[in-house]
Amino acid sequence: MDIIDRKIISLLAQDARRSLSDIGGAVELSASAVNERIRRLTTSGAIRRTTVDADPQALDLPILAFVWIALAPGADEAAFRSYAAAHPSIAECHHVTGPWSYLMKIHVGSLAGIEAFLADMKEHGFLVRSETIIALSSVVDGPFILKEGMV
Repeated sequence: MDIIDRKIISLLAQDARRSLSDIGGAVELSASAVNERIRRLTTSGAIRRTTVDADPQALDLPILAFVWIALAPGADEAAFRSYAAAHPSIAECHHVTGPWSYLMKIHVGSLAGIEAFLADMKEHGFLVRSETIIALSSVVDGPFILKEGMV
């Protein structure tokens, strides 16, 4: 990957609907050369997907929380990972070092939504303890992707 590939990825990250000719103008390549680079970057996995960055507030999901998770002894970690990947409220889930097993970023409609989320994790036998941190505001916010099941 060279500097031009990185510039193309940066331009697409800002606006994935940007035209090939516009990107080409920015990196001094033809539209067909840009298209070939995007195809190669996608095939190699450098570009994982093209998506929409939605506004959680507009979708009635105003609560952003970070949840530290300690898995219950004997919890099926593979089942937990599948659960986390499919759960509509979980925007991110990271396996971490330290006293916690995972750190999750969740979007919910209300504080009661956090409680319901944690109760569901307990019912599935995944959760032994947790710590929840509610974001008051975001200085730098990552993209929000509306997952199936949130609608």
